[in-house]
Amino acid sequence: MRDRSVLVVLYDGVQSLDVTGPLEVFHGAGEVAGRPDAYRVSTAGPGGGPVRTSSGLRMLPDADLGSVAPPHTLVVPGGAGTVEPDPAVVPRIRELAAGAERIVSVCTGAFLLAEAGLLAGRRATTHWAYCDTLARRFPDTEVVTDPIHVRDGAIATSAGVTAGIDLALALVEEDLGRQVALRVARHLVVFLRRPGGQAQFSTQLAAQLAQRDPLREVQSWIAEHPDADLSVEALARRASLSPRHFARAFAAEVGATPGRYVDGVRLEAARRRLEDTGDGVAEVARACGYGTPEAMRRAFLRALSVSPAEYRRRFRPSVPARLSHTPDGGNR
Repeated sequence: MRDRSVLVVLYDGVQSLDVTGPLEVFHGAGEVAGRPDAYRVSTAGPGGGPVRTSSGLRMLPDADLGSVAPPHTLVVPGGAGTVEPDPAVVPRIRELAAGAERIVSVCTGAFLLAEAGLLAGRRATTHWAYCDTLARRFPDTEVVTDPIHVRDGAIATSAGVTAGIDLALALVEEDLGRQVALRVARHLVVFLRRPGGQAQFSTQLAAQLAQRDPLREVQSWIAEHPDADLSVEALARRASLSPRHFARAFAAEVGATPGRYVDGVRLEAARRRLEDTGDGVAEVARACGYGTPEAMRRAFLRALSVSPAEYRRRFRPSVPARLSHTPDGGNR
């Protein structure tokens, strides 16, 4: 049987979910496939001694990082320990990566890959809050800020924390098929699978939460009713403010004008419907407040440079597909 050993690197300050998320996916894949040895998952840390995660949890590695053999898949999680990494970790990652078939990072684990020189000339991503820092520190890496995971040749990087689960599911689908990955996803109560190119965070997460209750209630109303009248005048009435006062207060507290915020919410709602339902483009346009398919098409082209139909084709495939690569190595 093909060797599919998976080695997860541990170190002080690692994010525990970056470790356990992918680990549970790979372990679960063997269980649901009826092949417990489908993946041989192990962990290794400097010296083989216990490490303390960023949340204070203690983990005991299976082996000393300095003595393990290169695995089929090397998983490098992120965490606070990537800021000033253990001197023994980065060189060892470089050595193990040279003999691995796949190298995977979760969240800020991308910084360790970059420190090891593995991301030079490649496309990569990390947690959205650290994309600018990664790009600034490693200008020879093309940092992609939006996708939840990116594949460039043998190296795959993922966004923050739970995105490591999405990437691991994509790799399981590539190795063992969609049905196995789907059963693992159901067991973990997650989606199979958020597309790699799907946005890392929602409009609501990207924006600030207003301080005042009336404005927060308006934000909730917008998210729940994208097809409603969301003009400044209508929203101001809901907040019991004059349109001028509402617009100023909303922009000051949320960090975006009402119009820009509404545009983002509607676009996100449309993207989710296109990904998750079989609704027609015209139906999606009406449900998300665009009025006409052409209005939604213009919004998609302006924000995403693709039409709604093309977006659905990319992110809601009608047939199972392997993790594919574009000519430049990117994941689609």
